[in-house]
Amino acid sequence: MATAVETLGKLERRITISFPLTDVRTEVEKRLKVQARTAKAPGFRPGKVPLKMVAAQYGYQIESEVLNDKVGRAFNDAANENNLRVAGFPNIVAKEEAAEGELAFDATFEVYPEVAIGDLTAVEIEAVQADVSEAEIDKTIDILRKQRVHFHTKGEAGEHGDGGEPVAASGDRVTVDFVGAIDGVEFPGGKAEGYAFVLGEGRMLPEFEAATLGLKVGEAKTFPLSFPEDYHGKDVAGKTASFTITLQKLEWAHLPEVDAEFAKSLGVADGDLAKMREDIKVNLQREVAGRVKARNKEAVMDALIKVAELEVPKTLIGQDSERLAEMTRQDMAQRGMNVKDVPFPAELFAEKAERRVRLGLILSQLVGDNNLQATPEQVKAQIEDFAQSYEDPREVLKYYYSDRRRLGEIEALVLEENVVTYVLGLSKVTTKAVAFDELMGSNAQA
Repeated sequence: MATAVETLGKLERRITISFPLTDVRTEVEKRLKVQARTAKAPGFRPGKVPLKMVAAQYGYQIESEVLNDKVGRAFNDAANENNLRVAGFPNIVAKEEAAEGELAFDATFEVYPEVAIGDLTAVEIEAVQADVSEAEIDKTIDILRKQRVHFHTKGEAGEHGDGGEPVAASGDRVTVDFVGAIDGVEFPGGKAEGYAFVLGEGRMLPEFEAATLGLKVGEAKTFPLSFPEDYHGKDVAGKTASFTITLQKLEWAHLPEVDAEFAKSLGVADGDLAKMREDIKVNLQREVAGRVKARNKEAVMDALIKVAELEVPKTLIGQDSERLAEMTRQDMAQRGMNVKDVPFPAELFAEKAERRVRLGLILSQLVGDNNLQATPEQVKAQIEDFAQSYEDPREVLKYYYSDRRRLGEIEALVLEENVVTYVLGLSKVTTKAVAFDELMGSNAQA
């Protein structure tokens, strides 16, 4: 039996559930008899263990199962009878005061909110667009060349030249020994032998790089170095050390020529440079399209949050916070980080979780009200689009269609795109052109 629903807050509700103690005892005895059919104990054949011994061994567990089943069933029945959309899981606590011969429990829970979405035709959204020019293709080729750089001893003649005067310059790879001291005392991490880095990449502090410039192999130099106040090494942060460096090896960087061999290294079988540039352009356009879509989706989501009114269930925020914390832990572990004893308080993820839950409720309302569900045709088209960048597109299709969870991820993505298209079609949209570099450096997330 369940009492009438009590309203404790905007979303919080409470139901008291009670049932006769005899119902529990009857069900427990019934399950104990079933358990006794296969129970084992020393000195007894299977199924011949006395019921009292079975009760002593399994009674607590079975009683807990019976209570959970009865309370859960009674709560679900009460929620259905009262047409309640329960958000998350109820908090069920046994009542100390109950009628004689009865057990009673208070189930406190939240319900899903009403979502009021304002006038979308009055919403103003700034969308972005970007183009891929020949300059972007040239920049990409330069990056690809740098990724394939190889080094030669500076000053020694070779098939690519000698690299010029054998003194350390920006772009050279240097290998040094160094030792640092503060007030004449060496400090942990301030000494190394055979340490290699490329001048100009910013891996070392500016004073260190400046002191290395102009050195020849075998030369040494002593110089002061001031560590920043926010330096990661707390023992030396904000202090000035005296460093001595000795240049042991000097190499100059040779970038591959943009020729047929370079094109072949990028997968262009016949080495055609025009085809190489076209392939790079297509890949850049695909990347740009994805970034533009992500930026515009984020703009739509921001607009929906502003125009929609709703209370967000704390239960759902808590559950999503815990989910985000666990996802972060797993991600860091997969990256090789030892996070076994690192705390991941769910509270740290509450703000992000609140936004995710809020948007989920808004999107659900929009989809239901406007029939924006993902169609099988849209899902297939999205997967085929993903598959274009893979060597065997058929394997990509098989990968998604063989797993319902993976397919569900694509359906959710298409559903979001349907919402974005719907909102952009109603709202007041202005388009802003953004530079390629700005777009590619953005942190917009899908």
